Amino acid sequence: MDPYKLVLLLFGLVLLAAAWLPHLLKRQRITFPMAFVAAGIALYVVPLPLPLAAADPLRYSTITEYLAELAVLVALVGAGLRIDTRFSWRSWHLTWRLLAITMPLTILASFLLSRHLLGYGFAAAALIGAVLAPTDPVLATDVQVHAPGKGGEDPVRFALTSEAGLNDGLAFPFVWLAVALASASAAEPIDWTHWLTLDVLWRVAGGVGIGWLVGYALMRMIFRGEHDTSLSATSDGLTALAITLTVYGIAELCHAYGFLAVFVAAVVVRQYEYDHAYHEHLHSFAEQCERVLIAVLLILFGGAIAGGILAALTWQEIVFALSFVLLVRPLSGFIALFGSGIVKRERWAIALFGVRGIGSFYYLAFALNHAEFAEAEALWRVVSLVIVISILLHGFSARLVLAWLDRWRNH
Repeated sequence: MDPYKLVLLLFGLVLLAAAWLPHLLKRQRITFPMAFVAAGIALYVVPLPLPLAAADPLRYSTITEYLAELAVLVALVGAGLRIDTRFSWRSWHLTWRLLAITMPLTILASFLLSRHLLGYGFAAAALIGAVLAPTDPVLATDVQVHAPGKGGEDPVRFALTSEAGLNDGLAFPFVWLAVALASASAAEPIDWTHWLTLDVLWRVAGGVGIGWLVGYALMRMIFRGEHDTSLSATSDGLTALAITLTVYGIAELCHAYGFLAVFVAAVVVRQYEYDHAYHEHLHSFAEQCERVLIAVLLILFGGAIAGGILAALTWQEIVFALSFVLLVRPLSGFIALFGSGIVKRERWAIALFGVRGIGSFYYLAFALNHAEFAEAEALWRVVSLVIVISILLHGFSARLVLAWLDRWRNH
């Protein structure tokens, strides 16, 4: 067989699967992420005449970082465009609770667990807390709100969607803290003032501000003047990708958090001309790009599993991963939602379905590309195991639980 022709065939099959599987699996127990991870394992296990490079995130850390970064960016635009709920401090109160309480509790619990159970140093313990704290906008589509104007804005789906959109940017200060801890020495101790003023205050405020300003400017361009002569009349979904890259580039060049800016910009665009059909075109294109990127990354993740990324797991690492998914996130999420005004079953659903995924890959690759961590291999093992558990556990249960909650609300 000609390897080049075989690559074209496989890539075509991947694109078909990315387009069709979400629809074909809607009523199945198997989810899109499960199917592609399994496909990746099979691709790297079955002997084929293909020049496949090893799916090794440590060896190809830069490629891992860039692929994961692009997937998260497109997913953030899609998440922001899906949210129909008008922005206000009160209507988004569940989001603020999850960001202000759940996220710090998750980071702290992960830090302590990794220190005492895994024996990590301060830098690696801080890093694994920051890497695992944010929920994922990429693999969590089953628990997110529906497409623009299609509903699904119940408290559970809305809280999980808005949390995933914002906490990807808010995890970054702690990633930078871990990098600073790893780079610090007796001669050059960590500069706490620099971390607080630049990595926390400016990067967060700058990300929000730039996202709002650029998003507002873009929506004025898109919907300016008469509707029949505006840019929105083109129905060109490519604008979604343009928004993503433009906002992200401006924010990052200004040393602000681009993830935060991209999500804020998408929400701002969605809030303007609320009932316009153009939002559906933007979201549809973003979703298609997201599926292709997810498919590639999950196939590579399956290849990494086949290549033995989990082979050296210890019982302590297994206990840590299970504790994180089954205890740390659920308890910290439930604590944050006390007094929120939603019923207990919805509080538990929000707390349980904090899906981990591609965002964690990005943060880990980013940190390891910026500083030396002695525990690098162990970090990849643990994070990969957490994501495998999340894909399986949340994949099998999310649709059943959310369908049960929908039936309960309708009675």
